[in-house]
Amino acid sequence: MAWSAAKRLCEANTFIDDPKKAFAERALNAEIDHHLDKGEEDGRCNSRNGYGRKSVFTETGKIELEVPRDRLSTFDPQLIAKYQRRFPGFDEKIVSMYVQDERSRSLTALLDRSHIFANWSLGSKPGPWPSAF
Repeated sequence: MAWSAAKRLCEANTFIDDPKKAFAERALNAEIDHHLDKGEEDGRCNSRNGYGRKSVFTETGKIELEVPRDRLSTFDPQLIAKYQRRFPGFDEKIVSMYVQDERSRSLTALLDRSHIFANWSLGSKPGPWPSAF
């Protein structure tokens, strides 16, 4: 009986996808915290406004994420962009973070680097490289 339950977990990728979901939601919550700490440029007050659902496809299947929202709708996640539905390379990012034993400060550096690369690929000049490079 226990073997069949374990087999179902592995077949449905639940064993693999649950930690991915937890990590992504944690990262998104850290991103919105950072966004709200910065404040709005025009001085308007902003705060959390619940969560929205988003389906993302990774190498192992579909993950339903709870993405945090803000009242002014100015939060634009960097980890998984607003209209992004596919997340290639997600597994490699998680494995690399575990292998390097990186904590929350390294997650911030990873998000900063991915933001620099995203801007660079769009043709704008990247700013000074982080110390990790």
